[in-house]
Amino acid sequence: MNYKVRIGITLVLVVGLCSCAPLNVSGLKGNKISFGSNVTAIQKIKATPDKQGTVYVQGKVERKVPLLKRWAYLINDATDQIWIVTNESNFQQGETVVMQGKLLYQSIPIAEKDFGEVYLEEK
Repeated sequence: MNYKVRIGITLVLVVGLCSCAPLNVSGLKGNKISFGSNVTAIQKIKATPDKQGTVYVQGKVERKVPLLKRWAYLINDATDQIWIVTNESNFQQGETVVMQGKLLYQSIPIAEKDFGEVYLEEK
């Protein structure tokens, strides 16, 4: 097999492996990391809890909670924080991550008041 074919196969394998998981940027420092206009500030998400759709968020993992066959991470991006439910189990507290998720709202009525919460479910 010549080297051009080997390079092509290697490139396809690397791209395929990189596309299997959320982008993890734990090696980068600072709260002002930006990967383009697709990343939405958490404060904007929480300001409109009735909005539906899919968004990208970027922030630091504050808490990690195990669920049945899933994980919940509290992500903080310096504007606010939001819970993200995912199958990923390898994120650590203090690590910076970028994740894509579907916006969801869980109503929690207590004494005729709604203490609901906006959260993301990873796609």
